[in-house]
Amino acid sequence: MSGGPVGPRGPGEEPWGGVRPFSIKTKLGALVVVSVLITTGLSIVAVHTKTELRFITVFSMIATLLITQFVAHSLTAPLDDMNAVARSISQGDYTRRVRENRRDELGDLAETINVMADELEAQDRQRKELVANVSHELRTPIAGLRAVLENVVDGIAEPDTETMRTALKQTERLGRLVETLLDLSRLDNGVVPLRQRRFEVWPYLSGVLKEANMVAGARGGMTSGSGNHTRTDVHLHLDVSPPELTAHADPERIHQVVANLIDNAVKHSPAHGRVTVKARRGPQPESLELEVLDEGPGIPRSEWHRVFERFNRGAVRRPHGPGSDGGTGLGLAIARWAVDLHGGRIGVAESDRGCRIIVTLPGLSSVPS
Repeated sequence: MSGGPVGPRGPGEEPWGGVRPFSIKTKLGALVVVSVLITTGLSIVAVHTKTELRFITVFSMIATLLITQFVAHSLTAPLDDMNAVARSISQGDYTRRVRENRRDELGDLAETINVMADELEAQDRQRKELVANVSHELRTPIAGLRAVLENVVDGIAEPDTETMRTALKQTERLGRLVETLLDLSRLDNGVVPLRQRRFEVWPYLSGVLKEANMVAGARGGMTSGSGNHTRTDVHLHLDVSPPELTAHADPERIHQVVANLIDNAVKHSPAHGRVTVKARRGPQPESLELEVLDEGPGIPRSEWHRVFERFNRGAVRRPHGPGSDGGTGLGLAIARWAVDLHGGRIGVAESDRGCRIIVTLPGLSSVPS
């Protein structure tokens, strides 16, 4: 393909902003002018040579038809190519592209079709990856639960408290995975309403951190699942300034954001590490800036744009701390969509140590979905 970057452009403009020199309107206008000139020229020749008018009329028609045929072929040939590519796309083949060797409206249409094909190919690839990843994630707890039940049925293991706890662990892991997938489905379909209100940041975040510690303590003797972490050796620190800071957002959705960011930070923390949650006033009324910082290995800059993709677990060597199975790679994707619902921003920032993720919520300036 030879197309340049795609961007909004006005009618009759080139991708680089100039006027299109070879538009279809120009070509049709030139066809009319040439036809008139040929007819006029032959008429003048007929007057000077005393040629009969009927011969001049025949020659004029033949010349005009030849030129018209040439112009028509130059216009319809790319349409046939586009039709073939569109038919391939409708049949599920997203690999074909239209040749972009024109500088007119048909060239723009070819570029648009190619962009559409690129997006459809990317979505098809993501769909296949989603099915493969979900199948893999579901297989693990189902296989574990099946093994426990088979041992009980075969008499290899007794249905005692420890065995039932193992079965419960796999069932809870499966339930958490299904719940996160449902959350993503609701967010994608826009069926999650925002219930924004004003709240005090310090007691709110303090409750989120306390809940994270309680869940970790309750599951300290069990293997980590797809949701909350089980690390009890990582210290959670809260830093809110000023202490009376308030914000305007949906507390339930922000709870998802903070809980998933803490879960991710704890999983990547070293033994007896520290995770810091900071909250500051944003530039707009009731806006909020949140920061979650850990002491783990950090994220390579080349991976910054991928950390919020679904099922992405990062490319860091041995990325997860002791006692962590790495989760499903859905937590940060849910955090991103919850922030997007508020019209905010989330991203990885520079840090001297570990990973630093910053969330900006627009507050009263946001437009509810």
